[in-house]
Amino acid sequence: MSKANKRPSQLDSPVVGQIIKYVSRAHAWIYRKTSGAVGINWRIGSALRKPVRTLLLHHRGRRSGKSFIAPLLYLPDGDNIVVVASQGGLANHPQWYFNLRHNPDTTVQIGKQVLPVRARVAQQQERAALWPKLVELYADFDTYQAWTDREIPVVILEPRG
Repeated sequence: MSKANKRPSQLDSPVVGQIIKYVSRAHAWIYRKTSGAVGINWRIGSALRKPVRTLLLHHRGRRSGKSFIAPLLYLPDGDNIVVVASQGGLANHPQWYFNLRHNPDTTVQIGKQVLPVRARVAQQQERAALWPKLVELYADFDTYQAWTDREIPVVILEPRG
């Protein structure tokens, strides 16, 4: 592992997950209130000079049944939308990933547009083809993968109806 990809020890702090949760909630709230006018472009990390578009992924808690919203970077791929369950390189998959595995029919909001989608995890061959495109979109995905022992899932959101 290169020095640039050395896992930050702070990632193991329980505070990191809480920060991600609260920043995500704030991002989603602003995005929704402005119909994406504010929050549609991610400008953090490798996206500082090359902003990446974000969407709001709606998902239902697999145990609680509550509705949640996760702001995520995305890659358009034909009619599909591709998202990455990176969670900043944390050791565990994000909750939205588990929720979509349980209830794959959902919606995404891109700007003012709300689209019905069905989520599925990319097969190994699909992931191998999509990963370089995702890293080109946001180079930090490669860093996050280097920081964790888990294979970061790539999720394909296919249009419904």
